[in-house]
Amino acid sequence: MNLIIRLFVTAIVAYLLTKVLPGVHFEGFSSAIIFAIVLGVLNIFVKPILGLLGLPLTIITLGLFALVINAVIILIADYFIDSMVVDGFWWALIFSLLLSFVTSLANSMFSDGD
Repeated sequence: MNLIIRLFVTAIVAYLLTKVLPGVHFEGFSSAIIFAIVLGVLNIFVKPILGLLGLPLTIITLGLFALVINAVIILIADYFIDSMVVDGFWWALIFSLLLSFVTSLANSMFSDGD
């Protein structure tokens, strides 16, 4: 149940961010739900591989390269979802930063202390 709530929170936050950011677009809320599912799958399977490959750069940049990896994950999700459009790398970076920050705040508000 916790997974469904987190996916729904991510979908809501992503959909609301597209209303604020002019460089990221969804066709509708159903696209945001699909995005949340695809993002979860990419975070499970692709992000650890990219993190391992980018570990030397992450160490050299004191962790800032992890932000680039997050933006790449957003761009990969954009590639797989036809009803989502990201206008470029910088919009993906800004979107990933805001999505991470707002989603973590929202999840902490809705968590039951488990």
